[in-house]
Amino acid sequence: MIDELRAIVGAKNLLTGGDMAGYARDWSGKYSFTPRAVARPRTAQEIGAILRLANQTGTPVVPMAGNTGLAGGTYGEGAIIVSLERMTAIREIRQNARIAIVEAGVILSDLHEACAAQDMIFPLTFGARGSARIGGCLATNAGGSNVLRYGNTRDLCLGLEVVLPTGEVMEIMSELHKDNSGYNLKHLMIGAEGTLGIITAAVLKLHPKPRAYATAMVAAPDLPSALALLNRLQEETGGAVEAFEYMPRNYIEGHIARGKSMGTPAPEPFDAPYEVNILVEVAATAPRDADAGPDGQTPLAARLEEVLGALLDSGEVLDAVIAQNEAQRAQMWERREAAAEIAMARQPIQLNDIAVPLDRVADFLEAADAAVARLDGDARSITVAHLGDGNVHYSVWPSHDAPDHIDAIMEAVEEVALSMGGSFSAEHGIGITKKPSMARRKNAASIGAMRAIKAALDPNGILNPGKVLPDA
Repeated sequence: MIDELRAIVGAKNLLTGGDMAGYARDWSGKYSFTPRAVARPRTAQEIGAILRLANQTGTPVVPMAGNTGLAGGTYGEGAIIVSLERMTAIREIRQNARIAIVEAGVILSDLHEACAAQDMIFPLTFGARGSARIGGCLATNAGGSNVLRYGNTRDLCLGLEVVLPTGEVMEIMSELHKDNSGYNLKHLMIGAEGTLGIITAAVLKLHPKPRAYATAMVAAPDLPSALALLNRLQEETGGAVEAFEYMPRNYIEGHIARGKSMGTPAPEPFDAPYEVNILVEVAATAPRDADAGPDGQTPLAARLEEVLGALLDSGEVLDAVIAQNEAQRAQMWERREAAAEIAMARQPIQLNDIAVPLDRVADFLEAADAAVARLDGDARSITVAHLGDGNVHYSVWPSHDAPDHIDAIMEAVEEVALSMGGSFSAEHGIGITKKPSMARRKNAASIGAMRAIKAALDPNGILNPGKVLPDA
């Protein structure tokens, strides 16, 4: 089989033995494994040939894009790892149609740069954008900081090229915004975590590049006040709020401690410490909002300053600092985008990626802290949230990492989330980590339908096995 794989992708693009070390663990380090081989194909047709061979030999195949996931979705013991790292072509950027046609191995930040050169943006963004690849973003339906204005990855995709588990290439590279010709196979593949097919190319929606940003750190009395601030800003700016990120005090302290440990001191966001810290960013594309006046200030920034000033006078906001230049804006964003490193700096850790209705975030945090304390009085939580869409990254540092204990904490947190009409998985996917949650929480009929789809498309069960679906 190794010889046949080598014939498909070429000798230098098939890795075995020690050469596979960089592909044998996930980003978090929680999952380590030994692949059978790592294939680095260049085309969808080569991936099809690999999958046909895998079906003949009964060998599992695990697709790998940037390998930045947090749920064990690339675990591949004894599997052929299919790396998309050579499929990096940005085939077209069409400004008038506002689309980009790209291969699945394109790094997200590279796409950002290519779009910016044509005064466009692909608005999906998060901390791992420098290594995450488009195929992985689509496979997990990634979210990030701009979901509030632009939606998840699913909302940013028009068409796909997908290699099915049988090796057939499914061509649904539609550039249409309206197409009701049968089942929506695109949406079936997005978020399936590579269990139903390997995404190899996509047609993505672009947006005009904002002419101006206004970014601020805001301290609020509590989370309901922060939500009121969001709604006020949406009204005042015509829905121009791009990001609304919540960082509690213990997160700010974690960021400062991380800076000290790295020898790069991180400043406090305000002169005094506050419990509720919000990063807010609004953006404008219209010249009337973005062109600076004689004083050098844009109307967008002036409007943000005016709104925050009024709320400071009324006590609805406790403090606010508006970025005066790009360096200050970048500093604010670095604080938020260090979330994964801050959380992972302490072990053991139990990660929760949940979503609740916007007006229940405060209730969730209070109830989750109480539920965790009942199980482990020495546990500590660290939270960061996309407050504008209700996605809370509620991580727990337990006092010990016995598997039953970790699972009990996960179950308690998800019980709180679901009791408030929430979800146990918002944007990180299921992978291996949340399979127990799927078994506990997902409707039996839904699980049955998913299993039927998997069996129909992957009758031999070779593609990313053991992920997403609970064990039978």
